Amino acid sequence: MNPSMPPSSSGGTGIVLAVDDDPMTLRAIVRTFAESEYTIEACRTAAEAVERVARGGVEAVLSDISMPKMSGLELLKILRTHDTDLPVVLLTGLPALESAVQAIELGAYKYVLKPFDPNALRQTVTQAVRVYRLTQAKRRALALLGMDGDGAGIDLQTSFEQVLQSLWIAYQPIVRAGDGSIFGYEALLRSDVPQLPGPGHVLEAAERLGELVRLGRTIRTRAAEPVRNTPEPWALFVNLHPQDLDDPDLVSRASALAGIADRVVFEITERASLGNVDNARATIASMRELGFRIAVDDLGAGYAGLTSFAMLEPEIVKLDMTLIRDVDTSPVKQKLVRSMTTLCRDMGINIVAEGVETREERDTLTDLGCDLLQGYFFARPGRPFPLVAS
Repeated sequence: MNPSMPPSSSGGTGIVLAVDDDPMTLRAIVRTFAESEYTIEACRTAAEAVERVARGGVEAVLSDISMPKMSGLELLKILRTHDTDLPVVLLTGLPALESAVQAIELGAYKYVLKPFDPNALRQTVTQAVRVYRLTQAKRRALALLGMDGDGAGIDLQTSFEQVLQSLWIAYQPIVRAGDGSIFGYEALLRSDVPQLPGPGHVLEAAERLGELVRLGRTIRTRAAEPVRNTPEPWALFVNLHPQDLDDPDLVSRASALAGIADRVVFEITERASLGNVDNARATIASMRELGFRIAVDDLGAGYAGLTSFAMLEPEIVKLDMTLIRDVDTSPVKQKLVRSMTTLCRDMGINIVAEGVETREERDTLTDLGCDLLQGYFFARPGRPFPLVAS
């Protein structure tokens, strides 16, 4: 830290690091956050910032790009080795396409031009800190609960073709926590082929055969059919494999779901990484232009961190059922769920608790602030459309 800089403004427990070699700009940044909920710490060099992040407690970094000895892009690359989730907002007075592209590739949270608008900058940093806190809450859930990853080793082309011909869709209701009314239904793959009896077996076979595109298109087509024919304004939740984002059919106006896009919520599991998906950002933007919404599935049990969450900017998140099981008797789970629901509400994101099996779980989750609920307590998945148990 540089002793000649103005004192930090302490407005909360979170620490935001401001990094700039220009004292005037650094003072302006500190003043911008003088009334914020965060503690702002100022660094005149990128090296100081690296040392400070290594000590822990930093929840976001706001850095100039053009600095001597170590640039903001070089700082970003080094910070990724300390904390892969830490959001870094880059400031520049000389916008260049090359540096903007590199910033995105390295996982920068935002790329902001100088002179900056103070209100917009505060909003950007606030959003970054909230996403970071949500990511850390998720990682604590991972550490507490662990995860499973079993799957069957089936790669029979004949069996897979049988699945494509005969697969059907089960629908499970998602209800509003407030009054128990139906908000929507999740479409779930079902197979009656003995060699590939469950969704996990079918997905693994599709991955091994390179048939994920065909499988995804088949599921989306079958899922849309009964929904198009019902007058009820239910939302339809449809699961996507990350590789589905490479399928042009997903954003085609001629696709099965395009005609009801305003009712469709695409679920993308955080158990898989989006890092290997080409043009993921462009595809997600095209999906939203058509009217689709995005949900992050399995929150609390996956591998995805800040980059994937920031890329998706979901309207809905679904808490993994491992967090939900026996939540009424687990203070630790209650604390985790409350933390996630509070952070999501601050970001305007709706929370679905899936895997609800008892009245006690339902009541606890409602008290903890979950907006929507799903699970066997309300109805098992079935042919269109299961009613909710009273």
